[in-house]
Amino acid sequence: MLNRKETPAILPIEKINFVKPQVFDISTSTKLFFMKEVPNETTRLDLYFDAGTIKGDIGISSFVNGLLLSGTKDKTSIQINSEIDNLGGFFESGISNENAVITIYSLRENILPILRVIQDAIQNLAFIEHEVEELIADRRQKFKQNMEKVSFLAQRAFQQRLFNDSIYGRITNEADFDSITIPKLKHFFQENYLNGLSKVVVVGNLNQDEIDEIIDLTGSWSSEVNTQFENSIKNLRGGAHIVKDGAVQTAIRVGKILFNKTHEDYNDFLILNTIFGDYFGSRLMSNIREDKGYTYGIGTMVAELHETGYFLIATEVGKDVKDATLKEIQFEMERLQTELVSEEELLLVKNYMLGQLLKSADGPYSMTDLYMSVEPYDLDLDFYNKSIESINHITPERIQELAQKYLRWNDMTVVSAG
Repeated sequence: MLNRKETPAILPIEKINFVKPQVFDISTSTKLFFMKEVPNETTRLDLYFDAGTIKGDIGISSFVNGLLLSGTKDKTSIQINSEIDNLGGFFESGISNENAVITIYSLRENILPILRVIQDAIQNLAFIEHEVEELIADRRQKFKQNMEKVSFLAQRAFQQRLFNDSIYGRITNEADFDSITIPKLKHFFQENYLNGLSKVVVVGNLNQDEIDEIIDLTGSWSSEVNTQFENSIKNLRGGAHIVKDGAVQTAIRVGKILFNKTHEDYNDFLILNTIFGDYFGSRLMSNIREDKGYTYGIGTMVAELHETGYFLIATEVGKDVKDATLKEIQFEMERLQTELVSEEELLLVKNYMLGQLLKSADGPYSMTDLYMSVEPYDLDLDFYNKSIESINHITPERIQELAQKYLRWNDMTVVSAG
């Protein structure tokens, strides 16, 4: 009988028993990843296209992504979306630097009917003139509104300097809206959607016949080439400030080109990153929010691209404490280089990170996302067990070594706007 007066034993986390998705070939360069072990009737289907923002003319990829369900010669956008709604489905599309993703959520029994609706809408996309004009007008207005925000101005300038002389550093200007034409949209769509499907991900308790039909419905869009990505990007070091008259706050972005999951220091650097700024009890939050009161929030992150990655610190502060904030960020970087992290703080971060990793591996949807996060780098789910090993065995000396190597202030791109 369970004795509720005794505290349960706390056992160390050493390994997670992952379930891998099945893999099917759609073409020589396009695969379908299928996670069947779903204990309910929900389903998710993701379509990845080689249609990120680095493709085509500036801004063109975002407009095409926004027009995917805008209508065919036989159906309006309202009719298409009503059909999806009536089947209990949810559709969303998103875009990043390197790809565009369409995601469909529904009950298992309706995933194929919804996919047929979406497949027809995309295959026969008409680029109706008034739909294109409305989207351009809407995006132009949102762009003007964003240009009044210090966070947007800082991010634009940071992107330019971080990805200096790289296609990743391209930014949209208002004049770019004038160069969007239907022929350009159609050309990009043909090249990067109708011939640009790079992978399909299915999570749900489907049978083999249903998977085969998904392959049949999407197979004609398969890409037959492997995209090449830039791999020698160097950030522009030093500071820049964008003046925004009337602003009461200043947005700050600090960072540098780093590496992705394939690098030998990646897992250990994530631990350093967490100590520095990637959880609520981090050094930057404790100093700049809790002690100084300069901001409501400050955080760090490590982002990956196909061939590289980058490190970022982001916050917004009162314009009168911009310089003081930057000074404290530099101080915390240098403190990690000169002082060993205490065993107590390191244990707290280790337990936090292990808990977050367990949480992120809870269930088939989460495990699929973990797998798709490493798949582009030819890694498998054992990557995360190696991460657990890194967390369990890292030392204060190793944290200091990494800080000395990767958190040098003079290597950073520093941008502020306000």
